[in-house]
Amino acid sequence: MKKALLVASTGGHLAQLTRMAPQLDVSEDSLWITFKNPQSESLLAGQRAVFVPYIRPRDWWGTIKLARTVHSILRRERFDLAISTGAAPAVGALPVARLHGVEARYIESVSRVNGPSLSGRILARLRVADLFTQHEGWADDRWALRDSVFSSYERYSLERAETTSPRLFVTLGTIDGFRFDSMVDAVLATGLANEETVWQLGATYGREDLPGTVYREMPAADFRSHAQAADVVISHAGVGSLLGLLDIGKFPILAIRRKARQEHVDDHQAQIATLADREEIAVAAETSALTREMVLGAAGYATRPIVSAPPTA
Repeated sequence: MKKALLVASTGGHLAQLTRMAPQLDVSEDSLWITFKNPQSESLLAGQRAVFVPYIRPRDWWGTIKLARTVHSILRRERFDLAISTGAAPAVGALPVARLHGVEARYIESVSRVNGPSLSGRILARLRVADLFTQHEGWADDRWALRDSVFSSYERYSLERAETTSPRLFVTLGTIDGFRFDSMVDAVLATGLANEETVWQLGATYGREDLPGTVYREMPAADFRSHAQAADVVISHAGVGSLLGLLDIGKFPILAIRRKARQEHVDDHQAQIATLADREEIAVAAETSALTREMVLGAAGYATRPIVSAPPTA
């Protein structure tokens, strides 16, 4: 087994890497580098980890500071391999690892259906890492294909009485600096939110017009508990949130963040939601198209695993 430096942003990037790590032949003395929040503390409990300051999307100074941290670590400790699923931490860590003679691998996020992210394009231009994609459509001589983290789930129908008042869990993820009020407004417009609704709002925290219980962030165990108790989960179309929901058998509605509304740096969540909808493991929804009927319909389905974990990259 190889001693690895495992580097990723929190959210979907970290969620993917933690699922891939057992199949990547890495040893128990490997070291994780990521941001500190309830998700990372839960997922990495009992593992070696260095928590670094949060890097906002396109924050080049933050990326440079992370590179300095990685350089300091590699001066003190030897690693066989450095692996990242993005985003900015990949650009900060992998070139430094290669300069120290460490084999580097970059696995592009499953959210990038049509081509690599900015981080992926930068690393491809620098030629400092072996590159992998989870989508056959744009695999080529530079980007080797590996199985998608979504490929092991399927939808099935639930045998339970229909309800006109489902218990809702609404989760907007943890991305900092980008509110998602259009999703909250859309959920309220369905008329289905009530005192049993649980909201995890991230950067949208602070609204005072919401029925039910409201959190900014929550540990992975609490996320799991609230999601399991819900009849319907309405989530932003983030990979980390979706993977966590699929792991517990949920069939979520994925509301799409849009750059035009300043809800994200780009429109890649549309790619995630469309892919999940096509694979029939979730329902994709623009916030303007979220309806009461859509929510009630989602209550009739769940998901389950269909194959073993993906093979090594």
